[in-house]
Amino acid sequence: MYDKDWAKVDVKSLPEIKTELPGPKSREMHSRAAKYMKGYSSQVRLFPVVFDSGKGCVLTDVDGNKFIDFSSGIYVTGLGHCHPKISDAVATYAHKLMNCHDFTTEIKMKLLEKLASITMGDLNGIQLYDSGTTAVEAGLRCARAATGKFEFVSFWRDFHGKTMGAVSCATVDKSQGMRAPGFFLAPRPNCYRCPFKMKHPDCNCFCVEHLENVIKNETTGQVAAIVLEPIQGWAGSIIPPDDFMPKLRALCDKYGILLFADEVLTCMGRTGKMFCMEHWNVIPDITTLGKGFGNGFPVTAMCVSDKYKESIEKISASSSYGGNPMACAAALSSIEVIEEENLCERSAHLGDVFLNRMGKMKEEHKIVGDVRGKGCLLAIELVKDKKTKEPFEEAGKLVYQRAFSKGLAWVPAGHILRLSPPLVMDDDLALKGLDIIDEAIGEVEKELGY
Repeated sequence: MYDKDWAKVDVKSLPEIKTELPGPKSREMHSRAAKYMKGYSSQVRLFPVVFDSGKGCVLTDVDGNKFIDFSSGIYVTGLGHCHPKISDAVATYAHKLMNCHDFTTEIKMKLLEKLASITMGDLNGIQLYDSGTTAVEAGLRCARAATGKFEFVSFWRDFHGKTMGAVSCATVDKSQGMRAPGFFLAPRPNCYRCPFKMKHPDCNCFCVEHLENVIKNETTGQVAAIVLEPIQGWAGSIIPPDDFMPKLRALCDKYGILLFADEVLTCMGRTGKMFCMEHWNVIPDITTLGKGFGNGFPVTAMCVSDKYKESIEKISASSSYGGNPMACAAALSSIEVIEEENLCERSAHLGDVFLNRMGKMKEEHKIVGDVRGKGCLLAIELVKDKKTKEPFEEAGKLVYQRAFSKGLAWVPAGHILRLSPPLVMDDDLALKGLDIIDEAIGEVEKELGY
């Protein structure tokens, strides 16, 4: 057994900043790495700190500076950095059996049985992978094999990965060229910035009606699946209204289309439920799991309903690293930790704490246009004017950098500040992190003349 208070910290001692940021060792190491490493994320480009260690909700850089973690390694370490149970489980198999392709192992058997017991409905056809993108690509192929159809409809600003099929399910950057044939995009609900300039609920969820028109008028009628994030992550924690998912499920059933919920980002308690689709009691036909599934260890899954699971046999579904013993140990112990520590309930509670404090920030700051979230998936949207809602990209970068320099590690997305704290975070530490953001917003407002 492990100490259940392993992640507790002295909130008064955090953050702890000993040097200018980024510190001298961070600058030197990043400079050396950047000679070779290309394609850094925006968060690294904006603040190139070099981390050395992490424990629970605290990250320490190579200069000895300690940061409050509001990123969870970009939604990954939801159970805190280096959770003792998960680290021990991975270490056991690192010394015992690292890989044996897709042969059954005892730890894989246990993971499969556990996963089948907690998934919604009958999502019992499972294959394991090492990245979210790979799981999504497998899901697309499985949908085609199950239906005999070849088209897909997905949504504006969703993110599903960085390979051809996954990228084609998202808004494509002009530099990447056109999306693959057979992929179609539709607007999804964004009640703060409705693409149809309507108001919910008076709109009667018009985006579903529009989606039906896309199916009827833009596709050839061979749609295998509608693919979506239950809550958009990269786009800024955009949450659909409660009537959207049931209506989407009904639309899929009407046209014989599979519903593919990509839960790589939203699963494992991130939104206050083990799976985000539980919020609307809507069961997809295919779902993908990742990020928090292994608490930082690269393990993902594709789960398919019993009705279609034999289609997995048709797609050459296995992978070199998927389901290796270390990965299975990480995933199984992560699920057990969530259950043992009641972390879904903890996530939901933290969400209330965050939203209450963020609501006050919205009232007090001229550039905070919207705040939103479910559980530990949250966002603060910055605008130049609350009436026009014009995005404030410059303020987003400045607030991100200013808060990071005060000891808060988190995730930018242009004018939207994304918050994904570990589920094990204490209320006091969460509020301290929000105080840092509040202070940073106030400083940037003053700097920009608000």
